[in-house]
Amino acid sequence: MDLETFLVATFVWIDDALVAWQAETRPLRTRGPAPVLADSEVLTMELVGEFLGIDCDSAILSYFQRHHAALFPRITRIHRTTFTRQASNLWAATDALWHRAVAEIPCDPDSAIIDSIPVPVCRLAHAKRCRRLRAEAAFGRDACGRCFFYGLRVHLRVQWPGVVTAVSAAPANRSDLEVAPELVDGLTGVVLADRNYWNPRLRAELADEGIALLAPYRHRSEDPTPQHSKLLNRVRRQVETIASQLVERYRLKRVWARDAWHLTNRILRKVLSHTLAIRLNVGQGADEPRQLARVLA
Repeated sequence: MDLETFLVATFVWIDDALVAWQAETRPLRTRGPAPVLADSEVLTMELVGEFLGIDCDSAILSYFQRHHAALFPRITRIHRTTFTRQASNLWAATDALWHRAVAEIPCDPDSAIIDSIPVPVCRLAHAKRCRRLRAEAAFGRDACGRCFFYGLRVHLRVQWPGVVTAVSAAPANRSDLEVAPELVDGLTGVVLADRNYWNPRLRAELADEGIALLAPYRHRSEDPTPQHSKLLNRVRRQVETIASQLVERYRLKRVWARDAWHLTNRILRKVLSHTLAIRLNVGQGADEPRQLARVLA
């Protein structure tokens, strides 16, 4: 589909889902003047902007004012700060729509993959004087980059066909083992992970809940079953595809937020945008729903 069709399809789904969610819970607004732009319009611009690699609120507004004013007639009447404030206040709606979108995609309920992404909030040398996310950020180690960083870890749970079904942001000094029980809460079946999650005690605790945690031996050089670990890693790399998309296309590591509230909204809208792209690919019968470039093919 072309970009305009993608915009219309996204808006129609968001508008319908937003109405259904408010009917089940409560209206987003019960008093005060109505906003210039409808909430469904703001969410559509946010999610499509994220899909196009535009992650700054002011840049999203500027892009749609220049290129899609015909689809959003009232967009020229809104100020940048008003748009940014309205977008941030919709974090609860974004979270609800993400869960609704996940429920509409046929996911494999008996298998999942978990992993974490290091997200620096500033350069390591600037950590002592950095005020961004001061209460949440901490020092941690990036195993892939083999370096230390100051920031957070975004923990993901991915289920076939590449849908993020759980996400959590934690300080960088909080280990993957600590967050793993939160990620797999409510699951049964097989959960694949990397070497950071190898822990007999955790595996036994999850087994009591009906979860089989499969992770390679922690130290590669001492691995008693290297062939088995190689096979696990081959299957587990599916989550690396999703992580790469969130980092490259959605710029997950570019932290513009200064507090946890805005950070939560930014992470949720990136994940929702990714989920809707997967949903569109599934709806179009794509052989490989994880190939997001096919959405606009």
